[in-house]
Amino acid sequence: MTPPTRLPGQDAAPLNDEQRTRCEIWTRVMGYHRPVQSFNIGKRGEFDERVCFSEDAAR
Repeated sequence: MTPPTRLPGQDAAPLNDEQRTRCEIWTRVMGYHRPVQSFNIGKRGEFDERVCFSEDAAR
């Protein structure tokens, strides 16, 4: 597990692995939202191949 990053001025003690909660990731697929954990192997592969991008404004 990757250790959390700290922002300047944060004084909170880091959590032990036993105190952590698993983060559930949801994404929009075919017009509705679903948890990624429920995807089949093929759909999970498609999700892993997605990339984020920024598009220039239309002229």
